Amino acid sequence: MISIIIITKNEAHNIQSCLDSVAWADEIIVVDSGSEDGTQDICRTTNNCRLIETDWPGFGEQKNRALALATHEWVLSIDADERIGDSLKAEIFSAMEQSHYDGFEIPRRSQYCGRFIDHSGWTPDYVLRLFKREKAVFSNDKVHERIILNGKTGRLLNPMLHYSYENLEQVLRKVDQYSTLGAEQLYARGKRCGLGTALYKSFWAFIRTYLLRRGFLDGKQGVMLAISNAEATYYKYAKLALMSEKAQ
Repeated sequence: MISIIIITKNEAHNIQSCLDSVAWADEIIVVDSGSEDGTQDICRTTNNCRLIETDWPGFGEQKNRALALATHEWVLSIDADERIGDSLKAEIFSAMEQSHYDGFEIPRRSQYCGRFIDHSGWTPDYVLRLFKREKAVFSNDKVHERIILNGKTGRLLNPMLHYSYENLEQVLRKVDQYSTLGAEQLYARGKRCGLGTALYKSFWAFIRTYLLRRGFLDGKQGVMLAISNAEATYYKYAKLALMSEKAQ
């Protein structure tokens, strides 16, 4: 009835808990792009888990590869740092019986450096993850890919838990990775900018997160999150500015 699809690379610290939270599924497909930390071994020894090893083309294309391997009517796409609790599991089974919807958005409750964030633009965070296999495809974006659904979308009530950033070291690694991918994606779309754009957009990212989206109510993690959002924005556009300069 339902296939779970997950893409991974070096997620040994996450993948077992993720797989355990969806052990009830009819099939679990993990597409891994060269893990060296034991992720693949964990997947191989988990019941009902099919491991596919491949290269890394970007988030969107990788998820489309995983989707192409799914065999059941419904698909749930999750990341290794996400968990499906019992209440959400029951709601998913109930939702799949509602044939007038082709996909469902799931609210996501995310953790940042030891605290679940209730504001800062992270809550409510509805993400389209449950859908009929033949009705959807992922955009081919290298980062921040999205599901393109040909049909009607509903919403679930119970949240999916997202253990996104355990510490600041992980934040910094993702800021570097995502800012590079984001800059490359903007450049490929014909976007160009200077350093002033990077400064302006990073300042605005902090104001939006901390003030407009009430990040100040999330305590010290709210301050840290606003700063890391500003940093991620700055580096994305600073990298784009350097690309733009080289192209002249």
